[in-house]
Amino acid sequence: MIAALALAILSSLCFGVALVTGRIGLRSLDARSGAGISIPTATALFALATPFAFDAEGFTVQAMLWFAFVGLFFPAVVTILTFRSNETLGPTVTGAVSGTAPLFALLAAALLLGESIPAQAAVASVAIVAGVALISWKQSAVRSEFLGWSLLWPISGAVVRGFAQAGAKAGLLLWPNPFAASLIGYSVSSATVIGANQIGRSTRPKPTKHGIAWFAVTGVLNGGAVLLMYAALNIAPVSLIAPIVATYPLVTALASAVVLREEPVTRRMVAGATLIVLAIVYLVGSRTGA
Repeated sequence: MIAALALAILSSLCFGVALVTGRIGLRSLDARSGAGISIPTATALFALATPFAFDAEGFTVQAMLWFAFVGLFFPAVVTILTFRSNETLGPTVTGAVSGTAPLFALLAAALLLGESIPAQAAVASVAIVAGVALISWKQSAVRSEFLGWSLLWPISGAVVRGFAQAGAKAGLLLWPNPFAASLIGYSVSSATVIGANQIGRSTRPKPTKHGIAWFAVTGVLNGGAVLLMYAALNIAPVSLIAPIVATYPLVTALASAVVLREEPVTRRMVAGATLIVLAIVYLVGSRTGA
């Protein structure tokens, strides 16, 4: 339990910082080009680590297909949707709406895995979503053009992210190998974003060294976050891991305040952070007591 909790928290930290570095990269590149850099960068690192970290013991074709299927959507589609939302709405609003992912993860775990979702997990997830909204939502950033269709970017990303966690868990139940899940998923995702990046490439800004560097860093952070999340899912249920990983907008908000200086730390942010911490303590305490 403690190991799974630590892995999930580290994953949340990486996801949160990646949202900020991705925002910096978007100053000079578009979302699709950014995804075409970040995901292949992480894939290359996984490939380099393969001789040292890959273990074929327990391999099953069904598990490999699960990991590959998840890779079609996560991180490929989620990354593009997140970058596009980040580009349109900024990291704070993106984080607020993306924080609904654990609700979809719990639903997917029940539908795909038949996982019993404790009432405590549902309560904690709702509290985390509320805390994320308090932390991330900037009223001054919600202009009229941000409403409506623009919100579909982060909402769609949250849905895909939630179902991807359950899909990855399904594969890990067959082949408990988080590194293989990351390697296979990222390999498929790389092919997806590289192909998507070729469409309309001539009409988009040319990559700059600055943009490439920031998106490469973003790819490393996201790749590490996914590996840590899969490692946590390998030893704990979705109902425990998904809500904790979903706290990454807390990291994003704090990093944005320090690095991007987009918003000072306010009582609203402190209240949201307190609510998130209490929700996690409640969730972990209820699982430990069970």
